[in-house]
Amino acid sequence: LVMAESAVDLKKLRFFLTGALSCLPSHYANQEQNRLMLLYFVLGSKDLTNTLPEVEEEKKAIIDWVYSQQLIPDKDDSSLNDEFCGFRGSPFTGNPWNPECNPTNALKHDYSHITHTYTALAVLKMLGDDYSRVNREAVIRSVKRLQNENGSFNCLASGSESDMRFVYCAACICHLLNDWNGMDVELTANYIASCQNYDGAMGQAPGQESNGGGTYCAIASLQLMGKLDEIPDRELLLHWLMDRQISGFQGRPNKVADTCYSWWIGASLQILGHFDLVSEDICRGFHFQCQANIGGFSKVPGVHPDVLHTYFSLAAL
Repeated sequence: LVMAESAVDLKKLRFFLTGALSCLPSHYANQEQNRLMLLYFVLGSKDLTNTLPEVEEEKKAIIDWVYSQQLIPDKDDSSLNDEFCGFRGSPFTGNPWNPECNPTNALKHDYSHITHTYTALAVLKMLGDDYSRVNREAVIRSVKRLQNENGSFNCLASGSESDMRFVYCAACICHLLNDWNGMDVELTANYIASCQNYDGAMGQAPGQESNGGGTYCAIASLQLMGKLDEIPDRELLLHWLMDRQISGFQGRPNKVADTCYSWWIGASLQILGHFDLVSEDICRGFHFQCQANIGGFSKVPGVHPDVLHTYFSLAAL
């Protein structure tokens, strides 16, 4: 299953990604509602390896599918879904095909998700779309309504968990649309600062265990917001990040190395200007132990590859 190589096998990777773009294996069935996020991982991998679709019809088909997942204000009474606008993860609620985003009536229980709104905008950006069909005002208005009094963000307007992942998604949406009216930046920066723990890293929320994913989301959000200097203890944070390399990177102490954390931790160090502290050859060697014979990358050596760890492996490499 595993290839002990020292370079990305682009031919096998191309087959792996082409297959994933057309038909994912059956174990992805329970991710139906997250198809937009899976598309982001596949196209992100293609973008990193310069193999994005070049045929205009293929690009248009993907762009139209993404736009058909956009929730727009109800054509007769916008108050019915005004706070639910953005993008859903797939047409699992039975929404009609509407790539032109024409005015339509809202469906009950049809909500946007902040992660899918971010990944939709990212996918459109990768494919060179101009956002001409994005209802910018509705998206920004809906994102703003997801912010809580402590500065965190929910993922759904109908009520949900709130943590650093969704802070990052909100920051990315505001950045991509070049409109920061979707968040109270000062309040968000204060929330992020409150999540730094005694060990220097960030948890998903105040008082929660430090982890690589939450730490990256915090640092990247501050960078996008122009608030990177507001990390309370930068030196302690750097020590925590450096200590996570054990070949590849682990997400927290006493865990095994996992390919996705080479991105979460490595990118954090890059943003802070200290990627030079990474032992690149050792990390690269770990990644190639996770490259599969069928193409793509797995989280650890010896297991099947998946689209998430393939994307983050390529991003790290």
